[in-house]
Amino acid sequence: MKNFEKYTRQFFAPPKTEMKWTQKNYIGKAPIWCSVDLRDGNQALIIPMSLEEKLEFFNFLVDIGFKEIEIGFPAASETEFNFCRTLIEQDLIPDDVTIQVLTQSREHIISKTFEALRGAKNAIVHLYNSTSVAQREQVFKRNKKEIIEIAEFGARLCNEYKEKTEGNFRFEYSPESFTGTEIEFAAEVCNAVIDIWKPTADNKVIINLPVTVSHSMPHVYANQIEYMCENLNNRENIIVSLHPHNDRGCAVADSELGLLAGADRIEGTLFGNGERTGNVDIVVLAMNMFSQGVNPELNLENLPKIAEVYERVTKMKIYERQPYSGNLVFAAFSGSHQDAIAKGMKWREENECTHWTVPYLPIDPRDIGREYDGDVIRINSQSGKGGIGFILEQQFGYDLPAKMREHFGYAVKDISDKNHKELMPDEVYQIFNKKYVNIISPINLVDTDYKQVDGFNATVTVDFNGEREIVSSNGNGRLNAVSNALKSGLNLSYSLQSYKEHDLEGSSSSKAVSYVSIKADNGIIYWGVGIDTDIVTSSNMALISAINIMINENNKAINN
Repeated sequence: MKNFEKYTRQFFAPPKTEMKWTQKNYIGKAPIWCSVDLRDGNQALIIPMSLEEKLEFFNFLVDIGFKEIEIGFPAASETEFNFCRTLIEQDLIPDDVTIQVLTQSREHIISKTFEALRGAKNAIVHLYNSTSVAQREQVFKRNKKEIIEIAEFGARLCNEYKEKTEGNFRFEYSPESFTGTEIEFAAEVCNAVIDIWKPTADNKVIINLPVTVSHSMPHVYANQIEYMCENLNNRENIIVSLHPHNDRGCAVADSELGLLAGADRIEGTLFGNGERTGNVDIVVLAMNMFSQGVNPELNLENLPKIAEVYERVTKMKIYERQPYSGNLVFAAFSGSHQDAIAKGMKWREENECTHWTVPYLPIDPRDIGREYDGDVIRINSQSGKGGIGFILEQQFGYDLPAKMREHFGYAVKDISDKNHKELMPDEVYQIFNKKYVNIISPINLVDTDYKQVDGFNATVTVDFNGEREIVSSNGNGRLNAVSNALKSGLNLSYSLQSYKEHDLEGSSSSKAVSYVSIKADNGIIYWGVGIDTDIVTSSNMALISAINIMINENNKAINN
């Protein structure tokens, strides 16, 4: 690929290479979550949210369980300012929720910010200025000392406005473009701000270390975070926050490794909406913790509803393969995958499993509001007998014999392949019903009478090709006697192969279903299904269905 030589590393690794975070294997507790959907996410929308939409989305985030929500940049626009004032004046912020606003280190912006926050019960003022080499040289044309002075200027102003503004305020500082900043200088800038704000155990300061632009692999970012955690002044009273963007597709990895490295807090958005490639996806982060047995302390139990509200308000679409939230992320079309999932589900039922270990499903879809049928097992030309059988059993109550599942599976796949479409569960059921169930032509069962003599004698009345026939024979059981009567009386040749029956669960009335297979003289196996309130009748109907299918297919072959 051309022009690769023009790119070079823009990150600065810490001086030491042995990092303690590499000895950890998992994140043991949820971080402090801060949603920035209403600020970072909103400014990345083609059409930013209206005041009404922002109010709805704010309440939506509160319902999910966010305790810190960045609501905007009040000095940036009238909508942003009015939104902040509406939340405060109409008392729409729960007592346990803190709003957060962003401000540059400029006096008129800081003044407008505190004006917007007047009367806030709990608010975080998020101060930032850019510190990277590229920004210093190309944008601000300032040296390191001057960059520190900008940060200190804003920090002192925040202290002054806090004293003269009604409300309860905490502070956050971001060395914006942290990932392109020399790590020692990033610590120096942050410490200058910390020394001005003088955090305490009762009034902690947030130091936010953003991946404003992603320049490195995630382990480098983790090393940077651990270095900062070890070199920040007054660390015990500092909340280290992360704000990863996704330029390299590594925002989730950056966040997870950053938490291992000592961070306490995550700023991100639902489903990763944000500038360029987006912010870190909080849903993915939280669900990754959930899948490892850690309570994420967010309510994601109805993810389809969350996705619906998000898409409606933001006008954004969630990709079908987006982890956890995409429409197809639990869908199994592959036959081998479907078979493994179906057997895994059966294993859970039989062994009363405490922990979730079903193959191909990292979590139980029902834990986030998804269903097995329709969400997990999806039927197309790639599907197999396991998945098709699973659909019939879960949705319609049919527990097909193993060989019949295979037989029916090929029929369904063939229809899907020829029509180039996915088949919905109802369509699968209709195919099954039309192909196998209570087939009454050319033989239609009218009546059956039994006598128990040396086994059973069956007298069977049928309509065959429009003619009433009464046939009789003996057998070692009722079904065997009926089969022998039909073979001898109607001059049929086949052998009875298998029989299975069970109650039809989920039926509106008490019904039994029977499955019968017969083998023709040419070795072909035919299956029939019978359904009736009487188990004996259902077994006879299954047998006659199989015979009718055999006759009809033979006639079709002759005519062709």
